[in-house]
Amino acid sequence: MNDDDLRGALAAAARDFHGLGWMLGTAGNLSARRVDGSFWITASGRAKDALTQEDFVAMDLAGQIQETVAGRRPSAETSIHQVIYRHLPAAQVVFHVHSVEANLCGHFACDGQLRLPPLEMLKGLGVADAEPAVDLPVFANHVRVAQIAENMDAAFAQALPRVPGALIHMHGVTAWGDNFAQARHHLELLEYCFRYLTQARLLGLGGES
Repeated sequence: MNDDDLRGALAAAARDFHGLGWMLGTAGNLSARRVDGSFWITASGRAKDALTQEDFVAMDLAGQIQETVAGRRPSAETSIHQVIYRHLPAAQVVFHVHSVEANLCGHFACDGQLRLPPLEMLKGLGVADAEPAVDLPVFANHVRVAQIAENMDAAFAQALPRVPGALIHMHGVTAWGDNFAQARHHLELLEYCFRYLTQARLLGLGGES
């Protein structure tokens, strides 16, 4: 995709996620990698249901602005996207959204891990085992977002997540993929798991079966 197509696809995804209640107000951020390895990311403080081509900032992996429009600053959570792109060269698109279920599920984590329900749906996240035991990493939230990114960087240097996603406690979920369709697919499946876990808790099922 060229730069216009990348920004157009990001804006379209943001509108869809806003409609689902995952990017209300100005919450959340989306990015896509460019041919030269830099990436477009949503500008800070922009309503996600009304993004235009000017509401994106091009950043390199060192955190330097490559292209922007006067008055536009990169998302405050750009450093999280940088970590993902550095550790996962195949990742081309990163979605970070704030759903109610994702934030509720942060409370179910133990020692920085959320056990996902052993559903057939996990095959779509690259886990082909029958009734697998899979954990999603959960990172503590910090006012200084760089601290979240540093914690994520250290964790990913030790071991990459088994599934293409991570949760920030009381903050939101981040998912990624090799293209727009795959990133969206991964995000939708993680959100399905979160809905399942919250419903299972209400029914007294323990969240896993």
